[in-house]
Amino acid sequence: MTTTAAPDIRELAMRPINQGGWRWWTIFAALTAVIAWGAAGLAVQFKDGLSVTGLDQHVSWGFYISNLIFFMGISYGAAIASAILRLTDVPWRRGLTRMLESIGLAAALAGAAFPVFDLGRPDRAWYLIRYGQVGSPVVWDVIVVTNYLVAVILFLYLPLIPDFALCRDTIGAKVGKVRRFLYRVLSLGWSGRPGQKRVLAQSITVMSILIIPVAAAVPSVLAWLFSVTVRPGWNSTIFAPYFVLGAVFSGVAALVVIMAVFRKAYHLEAIVTERHFKMLGYGLIVLGCAYLYFMISEYVTEGYKMSEETGPQLELLLTGDLAWLFWLFTIGGIILPVLVIALPPTRNIPGITVAALAMVLGMYVKRFLIVVPGLAESIIETNTMTVYHPTWVEVAITAAAAAAIPWFLMLFFRLFPVISIHEYEAELEGGSSAFEAAGSGAVPAAAGGK
Repeated sequence: MTTTAAPDIRELAMRPINQGGWRWWTIFAALTAVIAWGAAGLAVQFKDGLSVTGLDQHVSWGFYISNLIFFMGISYGAAIASAILRLTDVPWRRGLTRMLESIGLAAALAGAAFPVFDLGRPDRAWYLIRYGQVGSPVVWDVIVVTNYLVAVILFLYLPLIPDFALCRDTIGAKVGKVRRFLYRVLSLGWSGRPGQKRVLAQSITVMSILIIPVAAAVPSVLAWLFSVTVRPGWNSTIFAPYFVLGAVFSGVAALVVIMAVFRKAYHLEAIVTERHFKMLGYGLIVLGCAYLYFMISEYVTEGYKMSEETGPQLELLLTGDLAWLFWLFTIGGIILPVLVIALPPTRNIPGITVAALAMVLGMYVKRFLIVVPGLAESIIETNTMTVYHPTWVEVAITAAAAAAIPWFLMLFFRLFPVISIHEYEAELEGGSSAFEAAGSGAVPAAAGGK
């Protein structure tokens, strides 16, 4: 097997820590401005209540619950994908797992905030725990999301321990007291002893196994929040696997987009190669086709029966006021992106990245089309359809949450290595044929070449 020379792994992994300049600060300032806009909208909502949103007694869920499903879905998908890659131990995963795990945490933090925003009295959110009823799907959701947040933090933290120690020992003297203290505390006294390595490897394996059912449980419980409600479009037995599949689909697509940005910004071409994009692209083809199958199965069965309850909703989606969004998602968010990746002329880094971005945006539209049409038909008055329109407050808070993810990642990788140095060097010590025989700067052939 051939290998390709590349810059030192440590230098590549720590490049975001040392890289700044006016471009970094310009982007960071722009993202901060968007977050500040969202904070202003949130302040208005806290002051005046939900009356400043487009929600009413008919459509009580809108952008906020759509955002919950979307951002948490990206998080679940990223966590599950990383766990599967770790358990299968494919060589090319080592340039991706830290990005996946950091995306999982960033998206989870963004998504978990929206149920609080959706409350008319967010100061009473703790009532869900104090007075929650075991039979309520909302309480189920609070429990599983809380447990998932703990799990995803541990899943990110464990592989970072050796790299915290590396930062402590190599750049600790060059940074401020706060960062030195951070590296020293988070490294837990890591020295690289065989016993420490064995315990760490076992812990990461256990978390990789546990994170899959935990991450799959959260979209399932979130799906039950809808499907146990007797409403047209929600009364479905396939919602749980439908949500899990959508989560993995959007999570992998988001990884491709973020991976392309970080690859370009931090010059990680030697680590994140075209082969990574193609392998993830193949996965997106399979996931996209599977999601399309679920969607067709859902609408064909309902459309064939065309019952009095579901008929108006299907018309709203397929030919009515929301039809443009439905067909934009179906064609622009699944069919065309899958074709772009499937065709050899466009199966390259730019083509796969653009296709993945279209998939991410399309899946956001799909989450909106799950939430809002189900509430459009009034259960109080007959023959009444309500079309929801978000206000600037909801748009600002949504934009702020979207900006918070790259904002978090930029800060995170200013403090910690963007790839797992420990895992690369462990492969080198193990004498893997995928590495060059000499020097800590060796790069796996799967990462260095196509």
